[in-house]
Amino acid sequence: MSIISPVPQTTRNRVRGIFTDEPGQLVFVDTPGFHLSDKRINLHLKALATKTLSEVEIVLYLIDVSRPPGDEERALIELLRDFENKVIVCLNKIDTGQGHVDEAREELGSAGHQAPVFPISALTGEGVDQLLAGIWERAPEGQLMYPEDYYTDQSPEFRIAEIIREKAILQTRQEIPHSLFVDISDMEMREADRYLWVRAFIYVERESQKGIVVGKGGEKIKSIVHFAEAECNELFPYRVKLDLRVKTKAKWRKDEGLLKKLIN
Repeated sequence: MSIISPVPQTTRNRVRGIFTDEPGQLVFVDTPGFHLSDKRINLHLKALATKTLSEVEIVLYLIDVSRPPGDEERALIELLRDFENKVIVCLNKIDTGQGHVDEAREELGSAGHQAPVFPISALTGEGVDQLLAGIWERAPEGQLMYPEDYYTDQSPEFRIAEIIREKAILQTRQEIPHSLFVDISDMEMREADRYLWVRAFIYVERESQKGIVVGKGGEKIKSIVHFAEAECNELFPYRVKLDLRVKTKAKWRKDEGLLKKLIN
């Protein structure tokens, strides 16, 4: 389960999604995006994505064809030359029209890539069955890594923190999306009432950003709690109640120790 938002660089961790079907089991590892930046947090994100390439058996390279290829796509295409024998290319968002499909193919061709290419729409499902068949065809045989009813190996603490972060990003995406992180400080199952009580903190970099997250009269923080609890209650077999607060941690994106804890 990866959180999503219109804001780039939302994914900060490797997230495993487990798909078990008649042919066997596939474990998808979603990584942070590949961004050309010298900022410390982006260097950690890029290093994690690059490290994962050598640890997986198939590399599914997802290209957004609703926009033209840029320097980051060209850098990643060049990087993938070292993993050519296990790359599958997926051209996503073909539902937006022809878009930049031809340009993406040209970039791949000019770099000498011979990887199979599958145009798809994750929104409508077009081409997904063909992509899945292509992955099954190339997947090596082996034993199941997880029980058949598993769909992720994330802990409840991680999933709740990510859901809170997603809702906070959606509420503040014009102001501070990359300046916040979430820490779960306490979790307790209240057996009598059958709900999980969670105390969590949204950390921002500056005092002025606290007011943005809280909102006038607490409107935004209440909205974050409302939508986060609603999603958690759909996800877990018990109710989740959040005690959510906002704190400041100056220059946290330059804190090596914290970045190593957050990005893994």
